[in-house]
Order: sequence, then structure tokens, then C-alpha cells
Amino acid sequence: METKKLYILPELAYPYDAFTPYISEDLIRLHHDKHHAAYVNGANAILEKLDKSKADNTDFDVKATFKELSFHIGGHILHSLFWKNIAPAGNGGGGEPSMTIKKAIDEEYGSFERFKKLFSRTAASVEGSGWATLAFCKQIGRPLIMQIEKHNINVCPTFKIIMVLDVWEHAYYLDYKNDRGQFIEAFWNITNWVEVNNKLEEILAK
Repeated sequence: METKKLYILPELAYPYDAFTPYISEDLIRLHHDKHHAAYVNGANAILEKLDKSKADNTDFDVKATFKELSFHIGGHILHSLFWKNIAPAGNGGGGEPSMTIKKAIDEEYGSFERFKKLFSRTAASVEGSGWATLAFCKQIGRPLIMQIEKHNINVCPTFKIIMVLDVWEHAYYLDYKNDRGQFIEAFWNITNWVEVNNKLEEILAK
């Protein structure tokens, strides 16, 4: 029987210490090598369980299994976006958006400063663990802020996510303790607007 593909932990495009002083080397290592890897391993373990169940014709807890699979896959996908969504300050990270994404933000939110305030408030108000994202609804042609609980709750179907901020405690506690707001403010110094713009232009081109 052909071996089916499984998820792979992506390599980082920068060294672990690239985000000092905004995110420490130790936190990047922990976040990527341990937490993201756990979602990849978790998803793969369930996929292998499903393959084995089919081969053996055995039953399993459908509700619990698919809920857990959604959680792990969501964690993997969102983290994969996050690593591309940040860049070292002064080397592609920080500043303000330009090009297509600037036009879209200005039209939808009035200004970058208003968007930044709304996005930051969205991230700060996530209950428990989750994400703040900017997604694009092609059906109405608008970039919309979306708050995701955990990795897979409150997700708007078919929305293409173009920008993410991880506000699980594992993303900031080592550096910022319980001060999520300080971490959110630091994020704006390493936001990779070129990547965000490229994602939007890819969506618009299809």
C-alpha cells in the first residue's frame, strides 16, 4: 500500500535570535521546536490512526478524533502562517504597509492607525488561547479582522487568512509573562508587510 503524505514542520527562514529584543531566541526555539512541532506530531498521529483503522476495519470515537484532528491541523496551519508573517526589524519587519494591502486597509478601516488599534484590541480580547487574524472574503472583496479561539473556533469558512498574531501564552509568556498587551505592541515591530501584501495579491489574482 502506498505510504500517504503527512504534515511536516516547516523550517524557519531566519535564525532563532533574529527577533531580539522583541522575541527572544529561547522563545522562538520553544515556540517552533516544541509547540508547533506538537501540533504536527499530533495531526500525524491521528492520520496514522485513521489509516490503521481503515486497514484493520476497526472503529474509533468519531467525535473526539475529528475534533482533535481539527485542533492540531489548525495549529499547524496557523503557525506556518505566523512564521512567514514576521520578519526581523529593519530587515523586512515593522513599519507600515504599502502597495495593495495599504489600499485595502485604508478603504476598509479608514487608516492604518485605526486598523492597528482594532487588530490590537482583537488580539488582546481573545478569551483564553487563540489568534487575531486579518482575512479576506473574496465574495464581498473586503479584508476583515477575525478572532479565532484556540486554533479552530470562530473560523469563517472560505476566508483566506493573510495575517496572523498568535496570542496563546506559549507565544509570549517566557518574555512578557502575563502582559499580552506588551507582546502585541512588540508584534508591530516585526510584522512582515511584504508577505501580507503578497498573500492578498495572490488571492486577488485568482
